[in-house]
Amino acid sequence: MTDFKALLRTLADAGVEFILVGGVAGTVHGATRLTLDVDAVYRRSPANIERLVLALTPHHAYLRGAPPGLPFRWDAATIQRGLNFTLTTDIGDLDLLGEIAGGGTYEDLLPHCVPIQVFGVGRSAPPPGRAGSHTGNAGLRLRRGWDEVGSLWADD
Repeated sequence: MTDFKALLRTLADAGVEFILVGGVAGTVHGATRLTLDVDAVYRRSPANIERLVLALTPHHAYLRGAPPGLPFRWDAATIQRGLNFTLTTDIGDLDLLGEIAGGGTYEDLLPHCVPIQVFGVGRSAPPPGRAGSHTGNAGLRLRRGWDEVGSLWADD
């Protein structure tokens, strides 16, 4: 079972730059949708990849659905050679996306973010002109720590 709060705290506490998309983001934005994992578009800079590796290594990141014992190394080189990863960890399932169809990369999505609070993170603010939007195409960006701004974007 995925501990959504623990996964988000793990990433944010490590300073990982990411935008939360998919079911959890939709739920945060008001949609009634069941999801079993966290979907995040991550910044692919070398420094952010290193933070991502450090954040998830203690939680034994492994390819979700892969046979037990399959050689898999969770390190910066693996992330740099890949793009999207469906992982299982000790605190739940996580889909790390370097790019998403219809949205692009972290840098492409970032200008469409506005502040929001979730699990006590960030400041709360509705998207300008989009208050009450309930699309399934929403995202949350959590930065560097619990006292910094998180961001939510929605594409109506």
